[in-house]
Amino acid sequence: MDSKFQPSLFEKPLYDGWEKTILAHERRGRPYTILMPPPNANASLHAGHGMYVIDDLMIRYKLMTGWAALWVPGMDHAGFETQYVYEKNLAKQGKSRLDFDRQTLFANIYQFVKDNSGLIYQQFKRLGFLAQWSRSVFTLDQPVLDAVFATFVKMEQEKYVYRSDYIVNYCTHCGTSLSELEVDHVERTDPLYYIKYGPFVLATVRPETKFGDTALAVHPRDKRYQKWVGKEIEAAGLLGKFRIKVIADTYVDPEFGTGVVKITPAHDHNDFAVGQRHHLEIKSVIDFSGRLNHRAGPYAGLKVKQARGRVADDLKRAGLLEKVDEHYQHSVTVCYKCRRDLEPMVVPNWFIKVDKLKQPVLAAVKAKAVEFHPRRYVKQMNQWLKTMHDWPISRQIVWGIRIPAWYNVDQNPDLYVVFLDREKKQQQGTIKRLLQQHDLAEIKAGLQKLMADKAARYVVNVSCPGERFLQETDTFDTWFSSGQWPLVTLKKTEYQTRYPTDMLGTLSDILPFWVSRMMMFSLYLRHQVPFKHVYLWSMVADAQGQKMSKSKGNVINPITLVDRYGADAFRAALIFGTSAGSKVNLAEDRVRGMRNFANKVWNIGRFLNLNTQRTAADDQSKATGAASTKIMKKLEREFNEEKQKYGRAMDSYQFARALGQVYQFIWHRLADYYVEQLKAALQHGNIEVQEKLTAVYLANLQMLHPFMPFVTEAVWQVFKGKHASILNSQF
Repeated sequence: MDSKFQPSLFEKPLYDGWEKTILAHERRGRPYTILMPPPNANASLHAGHGMYVIDDLMIRYKLMTGWAALWVPGMDHAGFETQYVYEKNLAKQGKSRLDFDRQTLFANIYQFVKDNSGLIYQQFKRLGFLAQWSRSVFTLDQPVLDAVFATFVKMEQEKYVYRSDYIVNYCTHCGTSLSELEVDHVERTDPLYYIKYGPFVLATVRPETKFGDTALAVHPRDKRYQKWVGKEIEAAGLLGKFRIKVIADTYVDPEFGTGVVKITPAHDHNDFAVGQRHHLEIKSVIDFSGRLNHRAGPYAGLKVKQARGRVADDLKRAGLLEKVDEHYQHSVTVCYKCRRDLEPMVVPNWFIKVDKLKQPVLAAVKAKAVEFHPRRYVKQMNQWLKTMHDWPISRQIVWGIRIPAWYNVDQNPDLYVVFLDREKKQQQGTIKRLLQQHDLAEIKAGLQKLMADKAARYVVNVSCPGERFLQETDTFDTWFSSGQWPLVTLKKTEYQTRYPTDMLGTLSDILPFWVSRMMMFSLYLRHQVPFKHVYLWSMVADAQGQKMSKSKGNVINPITLVDRYGADAFRAALIFGTSAGSKVNLAEDRVRGMRNFANKVWNIGRFLNLNTQRTAADDQSKATGAASTKIMKKLEREFNEEKQKYGRAMDSYQFARALGQVYQFIWHRLADYYVEQLKAALQHGNIEVQEKLTAVYLANLQMLHPFMPFVTEAVWQVFKGKHASILNSQF
């Protein structure tokens, strides 16, 4: 053995050996199953992916304790995320998604993903992850599509599906609505305009949306305006005089501005909710390109910010602008990709009714059918489930699983269609008008987008129900497909033995979006929970505890750390001293410290191995002295206590405690105390001492292996032979 453990000499050969032996077949015995949270198909490794080590250490631990452990990997098509990356690639070529019909664009993105996928699996192998790679599932594989379609058809038949208007955060640049996880909020200073509305003055940062106002609102207990509530007022506007109703709603903050706010249900989330409560008309004045529409009169066609300035100037000239606060600070919602302002827009959307679906989930959580680690996340889960509203499941993108709904063009003459004609020129309008100049086959071939009113008649079917139908162009929210992950990853025969799966590891921030929906689908379709335990990973932050982001420039590349210090050091640095659901500050000193520990483990083995060879050469059995006997009995007691504590910690998902115990024992008890106390006996060839120290050391290698697999396997093979594997040992 060299004087120092050199990871680069061992990691690839050892992993290749595991692939040829451990992963070459699935073990028989008592099953233990983990499903890998699917990373994006075209993703590369980032520091957060390192927390998959939790899954890997459990697989290794279970293999070594006699279980038939299986880790099923997979990849997610990652709808909007992937399409955005592809569109950036198109932009470099001077092209855009609008240059392609829907079918061609989908095929191009698929090829792009195929060409760029697989890297993350290779990087996972660098970290030593023992997933059954031959079992990998992609969320656009045909069996997955079949399952997703079958679920949607079943839910539609059982009246869980409906269409309705829904206000979304819409990126007019990216051309899609965004979920709660895909938006950022930035603090900004903007002008706050005080506009005259008849007898009122109200404050708004968005005067350009006034053409969509359908009410004025005040707080029910605001005495200043009580006499106006329930009445209509007449006001002068840029398009002439108009009448508008005054309503009372607790949403209004009497301290904001003048205590009067305009309600524009089509372009503000809070206003939309107020409009729903008061049955207000929805008047959209901004289109999906981010321009004002016909309702804005002479301002139609202007981009939002351009229109804002023009409207403000004209209000001032008309004497309808009382004042402007140029230093109003507020939070603005922006696209997490392109960083442009998002437009609240009302679009027809597909919904899932969740009231009946979430009740079994609440019951399962209450009954502890699924245990959460740490336990405090039960409260968060319950809060989310209790407040969960009907789920909007459609996205206005191409890259994804297309909703299997069809519209008869003769029964729905007002369908709004965008397509490329035979000359590759974009055409758009109602299907009734377009069919006067183009045949349906041409429209189908060049179809880009279809917009159907919420009252449109449709047929849900996996295949086209007839020649006169166009398919919905919206795709399922990726949570709809990934929510069925436990139902599409196992083989049919395995649902009898491996379902529910044993553990799910994931980040706490997707607990409501993914974990709750996997439970919902599994209880709906199989009447079982999908997993027995949910372990909430720690968030990986930089050395200062800040969340990593490219904009901050604090992103850490795990492979750089692995190249520098080895995979064992990186893995252990994520676990050591870190409890579930907390934060781990990935300072380089932390990784370096774990590298030093790996060297300590290696050097203890080197010392014992040298003495084993010396004792064998000496071939004499020296009698053990009373002092050495006493020390060895103490070692035995302390080791047994360590092993029991380790087992309890591992079985209760307290991984940091388990690693900490092994770390303390190896470094501060075995190396610093017992080896030193028994060194003289070793050097004099005492076989009994040699055997006891070696046995305790090797058992500690077994306990350490789930956390630091490479150094432990390398040393194991020194003692047991180059074809041996610690994973085939049991403790």
